[in-house]
Amino acid sequence: MRTVRTTALALTAAAALLAAAGTASAGGGAPSPDAAPTGDGAPALCKRVPKIEKRLGRALDRLDGNAARRGSIARLAKRVENAKAAGHTEIETYLNDKLTFRRSLVPTLEKRRKDLTAVKTWCEANNNGSEK
Repeated sequence: MRTVRTTALALTAAAALLAAAGTASAGGGAPSPDAAPTGDGAPALCKRVPKIEKRLGRALDRLDGNAARRGSIARLAKRVENAKAAGHTEIETYLNDKLTFRRSLVPTLEKRRKDLTAVKTWCEANNNGSEK
């Protein structure tokens, strides 16, 4: 008799949880990821400009750092030289490809910094994107 009551109670609890989950998922909540954007996101971008400037500056400083700075182009170039001197051709090839990519980041980040300056000017002239 006790097992019947326990089983019945467990089934009732499971049914209640499933009903609650069904109701929560049918509520609509957030828009689907496939929904088209309704604007260009100017206010949000204007709000993030200072943080983006800081991030770009840190990334460029890191890339332009000396051989003692982790993440710098100079440090990676030194590692390529060390691999070549040690005769580790596979390591040298891998690191050299990584170095090529890292060097290509500098002009990209500088272009973003220039574009962001134009965005900042636009935001200041348009009340941080709230004017239409």
